[in-house]
Amino acid sequence: MSETGSDRKPAAPADKATSAQARRNKRVALICVGAFAGMVGAAYASVPLYKLFCQVTGFDGTVRRAEAAPTKVLDRAVVVRFDANIRGLPWTFTTEQVSQDIKLGASGLAFFKVTNNSDKPQTGRAIYNVVPEQAGAYFQKIECFCFSNQTIEPGQTVEFPVVYFVDPRFAEDPETKGKSEITLSYTFFPAVEGEDGGKQADATPRIVQPLGGTPSKGL
Repeated sequence: MSETGSDRKPAAPADKATSAQARRNKRVALICVGAFAGMVGAAYASVPLYKLFCQVTGFDGTVRRAEAAPTKVLDRAVVVRFDANIRGLPWTFTTEQVSQDIKLGASGLAFFKVTNNSDKPQTGRAIYNVVPEQAGAYFQKIECFCFSNQTIEPGQTVEFPVVYFVDPRFAEDPETKGKSEITLSYTFFPAVEGEDGGKQADATPRIVQPLGGTPSKGL
């Protein structure tokens, strides 16, 4: 005789518990996958967002960007010192001036020189910051070679200009008004290939000792 609907036995409590646990495990797994995807996306977005945040606010000693120098120039001057460093590149990186005295609000022009000591083209990218960190909100650049890939040919020496100013509000901030010196530090690292696989310079440096030629006098 076939089993009728009235003869079927209800599901055992253990079966119900197993089914509920399976649903919970599936839900937890989906949540974990979603969280992992979100963290990966955040990781990729965090670098450019953090860099943008630092450049806008001057946080962590990051030099801010500006379109032009302020119209107000104070009589007070500060000493700006320059520092150059290399990490993982066969280059010589130096500053062409140890320091400059500059009035708050006035534009300054400094030069950095790089020589590729290897027998192959090398591409690097410079990052920068200022000390003391509180000065990052007021030390601003108009022209800079930072955050752009720079490709130097074998044996070539190039010169990079930096145009900058120190905002007059530096003299009003309780954390900086007593400071008389600022150090601008650059460090070149090997460049990382972009999505297109290219490693090209985004800015044109001044070649001061080109291969087989004479030093250039202009940008």
